[in-house]
Amino acid sequence: MEPEPLPSPIVLVLASGRGERFAASGGTVHKLSALLHGLPVLEHTLAAVRASGLPWHLEDVGHPGMGDSIAAAVRATANAPGWLVLPGDLPLVQPRTLRRMAAALYGCAVAVPEYRGERGHPVAFSAQCLPGLLALAGEQGAASVVREQQQQGRVRLVEVDDEGTVTDVDTVQDLARAEQVLAGRLTLP
Repeated sequence: MEPEPLPSPIVLVLASGRGERFAASGGTVHKLSALLHGLPVLEHTLAAVRASGLPWHLEDVGHPGMGDSIAAAVRATANAPGWLVLPGDLPLVQPRTLRRMAAALYGCAVAVPEYRGERGHPVAFSAQCLPGLLALAGEQGAASVVREQQQQGRVRLVEVDDEGTVTDVDTVQDLARAEQVLAGRLTLP
């Protein structure tokens, strides 16, 4: 008899931001609605999440800051065994990376993806991080929770081969770069 699989953490797709940097860089629509290869940025992110097969929650109610968004999403899914925090503006993240980060969470409190030495998203949090995540507020994300767990030796860095973990769309220039990366992926044999 095979062991029962461990319950999967929930992917929290954060889509509550105001997108002010995108507008300041010349964007005429909200960054998550900007078209990337014919589809809105957020739709690319959600397609990857759906393809991962992991449970997910979209947090798209306006919140004053990233910390507020994370806390609200965690509150809405408080019974989860853990969470993968994924900003909606990472349209190139790959489904296999989401699954890998979910698997990496077992045996640690926090798992952080690294692409060529650069930390990215989704950052995975176990249920033991619930109080810290619920306490988040304001502009800062969950860096304080990561630091707290790191001080206790409970953070795992996970090397990933996925440029999408560090390719967010904050400006129209970022959108153009994402378009180039995506076009390169689509032309690979």
